[in-house]
Amino acid sequence: MNASHQPDPRDRPARLTVGVVGAGRVGPALAASLRLAGHRPVAASGVSDASVRRAADLLPDVPLVPPAEVLDRADLVLLTVPDDALPALVEGLAETGAIRQGQLLVHTSGRYGTKVLEPALRAGALPLALHPAMTFTGTPVDVQRLAGCSFGVTAPEELRLAAEALVIEMGGEPEWIAEESRPLYHAALALGANHLVTLVAEAMDLLRDAGVTAPDRMLGPLLGAALDNALRSGDAALTGPVARGDAGTVAAHVAELREHAPQTVAGYLAMARATADRALAHGLLKPELAEDLLGVLADGTGPTGGTGGGKR
Repeated sequence: MNASHQPDPRDRPARLTVGVVGAGRVGPALAASLRLAGHRPVAASGVSDASVRRAADLLPDVPLVPPAEVLDRADLVLLTVPDDALPALVEGLAETGAIRQGQLLVHTSGRYGTKVLEPALRAGALPLALHPAMTFTGTPVDVQRLAGCSFGVTAPEELRLAAEALVIEMGGEPEWIAEESRPLYHAALALGANHLVTLVAEAMDLLRDAGVTAPDRMLGPLLGAALDNALRSGDAALTGPVARGDAGTVAAHVAELREHAPQTVAGYLAMARATADRALAHGLLKPELAEDLLGVLADGTGPTGGTGGGKR
């Protein structure tokens, strides 16, 4: 391995005691990964049964204590609570005097940069925003998935080396995100990952309704190839009836969905319109075919105003 790609040992933070506030799916996995790098998890907070189980699986022998006690014990504190809960948590910790001078306070929210940690900064904490661009299960497999995972990182200039070193120690790759770009960055990830789960789940439901006994086996190779092609080629990877301008086929799809799964029609039409726009802009959808197709997508009926084929 090229030594130039390794972090300078002088830039690595000293071995730290680590605490987790919010033992959801993310915090225990990150703390377990930091443990592998030589840091020492010493406390976590969590009250639900699921949190207790996750902590026991990923952080055995680490006690569950109230948040203020986590901060009292740890040099590096991971704030891994839901986005909407983060501002109030930081305010509360600062107001109660739980934050220590020189304490590394790291949140994992994709939405926020370091400004949300301003109350902690005023209390003397060192603020970092380290968001792993990964979906988490709350199981030990999450630690393995951090290898090569990109982290959206926002940090003060003087803490950039520390932030980079922590990410690399967890097996990740730092990607620097400006404070003002955090909401857009997070929206992009949600659009790609969260909505993908919904699309796949709906596709599996429809395949079951169509009589397919193993929709996961059918979709696996197809979706794997589509994802690989999209990551490699972008819009050039678009295929299917929308990209081809097959208005009659799209109308038939809409008719079937209205009959069997009306709750999916709005999503189908919205994604088909976005696909048509991208295919047209990229030169895949011929302009002479676009008019009928866009007419179908505007009202969900066939090119001549009918239902476009009914049941197939």
